Order: sequence, then structure tokens, then C-alpha cells
Amino acid sequence: MDLQVRILSGPEIEAIHGASLTMLRDTGIRVPHEEVLRLLGESGATVDRDRQIARLPESLITDCVTRAGKRYILHGRQAGRSARFGYGDLNLVSSPGQYGWIDEETRRHRPANLADVRQAIKLGDALSHLTIVGSMGQPSEISEKYREVVLTAELLKGSVKPTRTWVYNGRTARWVLELYRTVAGGEAALRQRPMAEAFLEPISPLQMPRDGLEVVKEFVRAGQPVSIGPMAMTSGTAPGTLAGTLAQENAEILAGVVITQLLGPGTPILYGGIPHILDPRTSICSFGSPEQALMAVAMVQMGRFYGFPVYINVGLTDAKTLDAQAGIEKGNTLLLGVLAGAELFGHAGICGTDHGASLEWLVADDEAMAYVKRIARGFEVTPQTLAADVVKAVGPGGNFLAEAHTVANYRRELWTPNAVWTRQTWPAWEAGGCHTWGDRARQRAREILAKHQVEPLEAALAGELDRIVACAQRDLSEPE
Repeated sequence: MDLQVRILSGPEIEAIHGASLTMLRDTGIRVPHEEVLRLLGESGATVDRDRQIARLPESLITDCVTRAGKRYILHGRQAGRSARFGYGDLNLVSSPGQYGWIDEETRRHRPANLADVRQAIKLGDALSHLTIVGSMGQPSEISEKYREVVLTAELLKGSVKPTRTWVYNGRTARWVLELYRTVAGGEAALRQRPMAEAFLEPISPLQMPRDGLEVVKEFVRAGQPVSIGPMAMTSGTAPGTLAGTLAQENAEILAGVVITQLLGPGTPILYGGIPHILDPRTSICSFGSPEQALMAVAMVQMGRFYGFPVYINVGLTDAKTLDAQAGIEKGNTLLLGVLAGAELFGHAGICGTDHGASLEWLVADDEAMAYVKRIARGFEVTPQTLAADVVKAVGPGGNFLAEAHTVANYRRELWTPNAVWTRQTWPAWEAGGCHTWGDRARQRAREILAKHQVEPLEAALAGELDRIVACAQRDLSEPE
């Protein structure tokens, strides 16, 4: 069974590619980084240093796309816990950190704190379909000067899986990488078994962030992969058409590929096609629009046109509670993205349009991935599964409950949901308290947190991480 979703035809993919090349050749991209501008100029780009604009020739773009790595594995600290890209796997990542938090008890919006982060990391470590654990919150009590260093240490101590948090500049990136080197067993070991990836987010339209380029430079030098994902917004920071938005978004990603390959030839790339729309009534970014699904599928096709594994923003919603709107928006966009062939989905655990993070939403996203994975798996049509001989044996009016064929096949064939889902009779549901799906997701989060035990980091290694964090806090508190 072959389940695939496509939106763009071959000629349409070529047209978007051509428009992106035209944008980069004629308009160019702003690069506020002297070293990168120099590298671009030496490699054939036309550079206006006064305006910090680089215009990229097609030959340079083609060469860098060809040179870039198309496959890599992110490793957790426990052997066998990894996220593979370029292999066709389905990976789910929880949010690297929201400033707001939806309180589990009061259901009110408040700032995130370190206790929230620790709970979220523990829950992420336990959830079956969450591949990469994010810090979920940006604790308000920790200084932004070194927050990501603290969060990286918390992630490495709190989960055996691959991890992710936001890294904001080159100074903090060096300390974050030092933490990963310590757990990996040194610089060579981290290069051999990458544990982290830089995230480069071009600023639409057609600009690169200086701090983001510094982060990429540090990660590339350490032999870590790079994810490139601008969030162009249709009618806001991108043209008012989906095709125009896709072409601009693709141009920004291609520019990021070029820069990354000039800094580190062969660096593996994750193509982050994550455009959104600007809602015309509220003037804010929408996370759950139908256009989000259309552009996500199209961006998967564009990324695969170049041979890259693709990350998309799907399984998201503009809803503020786990209601029908959330289900429609999350379910439809996630399913279409999976069937299109993307390999990373996220960010899980977000309530609304980056309004906050929530443990029950994290459980909900893990459950949604389980559901969608079953659809993506499809089913086999063979003489054995067609079961004509079994139907003959049972005959008219019989049943198949006790048949050996049923016993041998139903566990593999049928997805059996856990207690978050209801398939009860009405009286049984009523007797149980008439709980909503959100109520049950909240209860499942509590039960997991009460029972799950994270495999602890060796005490001496954990102490070394604490020492590095303390050194980073002192260093980063000083002015540059």
C-alpha cells in the first residue's frame, strides 16, 4: 500500500526553484556578518558590503546543494536512542522552549519556570512517539544571558533521548557544545556521534541573523548538523500568494545551505520548510490554517527535490484548549505532512500560536503521532490477509473471534489506543465522570510523571555538567 500526498507537479516544483534562483541572483540576501560576506564573495557571489547584500549565482547554489550532507543521526546519551534523518523515519520534537506556560492546576497562562521544564523533560523522556526532547519552557527566573546553557544541562541530565533547546548566540553556543562534548566523551566523539543541531532561522524577507550565523559557525566547526527554517508569513513577511511565499522561503533556505557549506563543506542539512500565513483579521501568525497544510506538503516536495530530509511545522493549532478546532487543525496538518514524506514534525506541546507550553498538550501531540503513524503504515493485501479460506471455514452467520487467523493478526493489524481515547459505551463513559479527551490527557501526564524513572546520568558526569554551567554563568554575565 502506497500512501503519498503531492500538491505540486514537476513543472511547478521547477518553477518555484527557478523563482528562488531569480530572487537570490537579482535581489540577493542581507548577510550582516563580515566573515560570511567575505566567503560568499570569494566563492563567486556579488557582494555589496555597504548594504551587506550578497547576490548568489545559480552555479554556487547548485554546487553547495550538491555538496551538503543529506543524511545524519542525532544521538541521545543512551545507546540506541536516536533520531535519524534521511532514512524516512517519523520524528517528533517537543518545543525547545516557550516563554508562557499553561498551568496544569489552574489552567491559567503564566510565565514558565524551571520546575515546569524539569517536568516537561521527564514527560518527554517517557513518551513513546516523541523522538527529540525539548526544554518546553524558557524559565523566567534564569537570566537570558546563559539560559540555554542551563537548559542544555537539564536536558542532558533529564533525558536519555536526543535533545534540543534554542541557542541564541555564538558565546552561549560554545558553552552548550562543551556540555555535549562532555557527555559524548570529547570533541572527536561528538563529531563522530552528533548530539545537537544548530537551528538557523533566516529573517523573512531575505535576511540572515548575525547571531544565528555565529551559532551555525560554532556548530559546524564541532561537526554538528544544521537545520534551516525561516518562518515566512504570507501577506506579511512574504508575498500575498502561497506560491510566492514558497519561492521566497525556498530562497532563504537555499541561501542558508550555501552559507553552511562555505563554513563547513559536507555539513548535513535539515530543510525546514515552515512558512505560515498572517491572519488578515488579527494580524498575527496562524499555526492551524488550511494554507499551513498546503504549504507544508509543498515544502516537503521542494526539500526532497534537492535530496534533503525535511522538517515542517504541522500538528499545530491556533486553539487555546483541546477542543474540536485543535483536533481538526492538528490532525489534518499532521496527517498530510506525514503522508507527504516529512521526517521531523513539531513543535509538540505548544498551546495556541506560541502562546505557551503545556504537559497535557505534549501528551496530546504524542497521541496524535501514534494515530497518524498507524494510518501511514497502511495495510497489506496478500492471499493471507484476504483470508478467503478463513471466511469459508467460518461460513455465513459465524464469527471470527476465536479463529487462529484473528489471534495471529489482530494485534498487528489494529491500533489499540490507551486510556486517553474513549471507545466505551455511553453509560460507561458517563459512569466514569464524562471526562473529555483533554481531561484524560491531563490525567495521563500525571500518571506518567508519578511512575516514570529517568535513567540517571553518572554522578561524576552530572557534577561536571554543573561545573560547566557555573563557569558559563560567570563568563556570560561579563560584558563582551
